[in-house]
Amino acid sequence: MIRLPDPDLAPPAATPAKHRSDYSQWLPRAADRAASAGRELLALAAPVECVCCGTEDFSLCGPCERAVRTLTKAPFRAEAQAPALMDVNGSVILPVVAAGVYREELAQALLSFKKHGQGQLGSVLSKALGRAIQRAAGTMRGFCLIPVPTTNSAFRKRGFSPVHLMLRNLARSGGLGAGSLACALRKRRATVQGPRAAVDLPERIRALVSSPAMAGGQKGLGRGARVKRVRGSMHAGPVLFEPDIRGRPCIIVDDVLTTGATLAEAARAVHQAGGIVVGAVVLAATRPPDSADPADAPGATARKDA
Repeated sequence: MIRLPDPDLAPPAATPAKHRSDYSQWLPRAADRAASAGRELLALAAPVECVCCGTEDFSLCGPCERAVRTLTKAPFRAEAQAPALMDVNGSVILPVVAAGVYREELAQALLSFKKHGQGQLGSVLSKALGRAIQRAAGTMRGFCLIPVPTTNSAFRKRGFSPVHLMLRNLARSGGLGAGSLACALRKRRATVQGPRAAVDLPERIRALVSSPAMAGGQKGLGRGARVKRVRGSMHAGPVLFEPDIRGRPCIIVDDVLTTGATLAEAARAVHQAGGIVVGAVVLAATRPPDSADPADAPGATARKDA
């Protein structure tokens, strides 16, 4: 009997390893080397670390970027987690699609993006938001994507609006699908210049200005306080060089969904301006605690950084 050699014990065939820069054409090879050299120079000039794990030379390293993609690969309906978007009988007031749950790498990347706006973070988060927009829009065409404006104080601090920046990234890459960006929402300015100035303001605006919540954002506020904080704070209307939203289906876009008060106010303003609000999209939705009011629950870890 002839004994054949065991293939599992045979040494592996020697195959030449292929380096990542071994291109058959000189142009891709030169571009790869130039990009590598550029990254090394940038890392020396402005050292960065992964915002999630601290790996050097990347604002978001490969494993953490894959984790963000995993957390946002299956957009889901999230309005049931937002009390302001559900009626007392359980019917939906405003349907919302979220790209992912506000936790782990997604939460850390979003917070870091809102603070610093790094390009790599913006690219990854924009793609996640684009997947949620595709899920919400379906086969609909000719719709308007309306970003929720950031507060004036937050814009002065950051120098940019995170939601507007992500949508513009998608517009440049063709990720808006059959929709178009329409920056029709504006924050309503209600200023008080003395004790008599508040008398001339509308009742709801005067209440908003006199509220202690006006001293800061919505971080740490409960559901009732959030509703009062944003009520009457937005308006929409025709804007030069922006699509006209009157009579067109509109999808409102925000970064984080908590109680839904901000989206409800944005929907009211868009509807009042003549837009047909068909839904909303957010990058991340907070997971509600066991209590009846997620925002009032002690120890709630995910708060919207307005």
